[in-house]
Amino acid sequence: MVPVIALVGRPNVGKSTLFNRLTKSRDAIVADVSGLTRDRQYGEAVWQGKPYIVVDTGGISGDEEGLDLMMAGQSLQAIEEADAVLFLVDARAGRTAGDEQIAAHLRKRNKHTYLIANKIDGADPDAILGEFATLGLGQPLGIAAAHGRNINPMLDAVLNDESLQVTGEEGRVVEPIGTKIAIIGRPNVGKSTLVNRMLGEDRVVVFDQAGTTRDSIYIPYERHEKPYTLIDTAGVRRRGKVFEAIEKFSVIKTLQAIQDANVVVFVIDAREGIVEQDLHLLGFVLEAGRALVIAVNKWDGMAQEEKDFVKTELERRLIFAQFADLHFISALHGSGVGLLYKSVDQAYSAAMTKIPTRRMTEILEDAVTEHQPPMVNGRRIKLRYAHLGGSNPPIIVVHGNQVDSVPRSYTRYLENTFRKVLKLKGTPIRVEYKGSDNPYADRKNTLTERQVNKKRRLMSHNKKMKKKGRDKR
Repeated sequence: MVPVIALVGRPNVGKSTLFNRLTKSRDAIVADVSGLTRDRQYGEAVWQGKPYIVVDTGGISGDEEGLDLMMAGQSLQAIEEADAVLFLVDARAGRTAGDEQIAAHLRKRNKHTYLIANKIDGADPDAILGEFATLGLGQPLGIAAAHGRNINPMLDAVLNDESLQVTGEEGRVVEPIGTKIAIIGRPNVGKSTLVNRMLGEDRVVVFDQAGTTRDSIYIPYERHEKPYTLIDTAGVRRRGKVFEAIEKFSVIKTLQAIQDANVVVFVIDAREGIVEQDLHLLGFVLEAGRALVIAVNKWDGMAQEEKDFVKTELERRLIFAQFADLHFISALHGSGVGLLYKSVDQAYSAAMTKIPTRRMTEILEDAVTEHQPPMVNGRRIKLRYAHLGGSNPPIIVVHGNQVDSVPRSYTRYLENTFRKVLKLKGTPIRVEYKGSDNPYADRKNTLTERQVNKKRRLMSHNKKMKKKGRDKR
């Protein structure tokens, strides 16, 4: 699974700054005010090809009351659910009583904890080492989150730590087999019922109450001698409707399961239709690049007029996910559930496809011949060849000149062309560009003596012609 890393520490030690640095975003608000972060903020990050989820938390000072006490509770929950904890301290302010209380809690929980001394600009490394040694969490790693200093060594120490194990259900190390299928959706749309129906047994708890499933449950099994791993996830509701601390981290576990899956089965309640939260969750699936199958549950018992209306709305609102198969099912009675496997297998096969470079280049050449790229600054964008750069999702790397100027509309044209020709059903496609470096870009052109004389004669001729033109006037 993708590891979860929590950032904890006193207020205003730079947790949100580090969060933005790791996620390469500005999702966390940053200001020189303590206690600005009140709720947990999660984000995706990748370092040297290794994905992970980072969690920003509110500060802990040890003397919280009211709202601050709730914020501290959020941070403690983040510590419990995380696979690793980055404990940030302020190198400029030095060790405080709050730091000692947090360190004591981390030692008791026996978590993979890394002591991070932030704001080391201008500080004495030996003084920092001596200042925080008494916290009992090992040697501090000095960084400057605001300027990106020593971020890579810190991530190397955390993500390459062999003792770091990502655990799943009941604390066991999860080793999924075969195609990993994540069942996701809003609360109470029938995800656990669908899991039980696909397994043919009551494997997970089903109850008519939103939020029954708390964690992501991995279930390996075989169907027709083919291995699969089903992942039953907690429902993701709109942020303003999430109140319980446990449920809030269930959302992160769901996003973690999406990252870990090969194919996502997105479950929609036919009676409620598609809502904004469904679209937000689908957006996360597409950003993660996962193959997608859409299942519209609770289809039985609906009037024909209602069914027609739902189909029309789905076609209108899911236009950005037209590549995914759409199934109308009843998880409770089993109708249409068996057909999901055909779409899952097809989507997985498309997501993991292997195509020779020669074939990719032929498709690119045909696409360019049919519809050329636009001109930029009087020069035509040239796309020379293409090759497969990754899978799940398929990444098509196109090499050429002026590729930084390729418009998004042309990229969509190439995506649709590759999808149509290669018959890639059920998976998003990403087209990336790589420019050709000019080997003479940094060289200054030195003229020969003959070229210098020719240039001088040409300039002299131009001056004479201009003078004659003025005399004629």
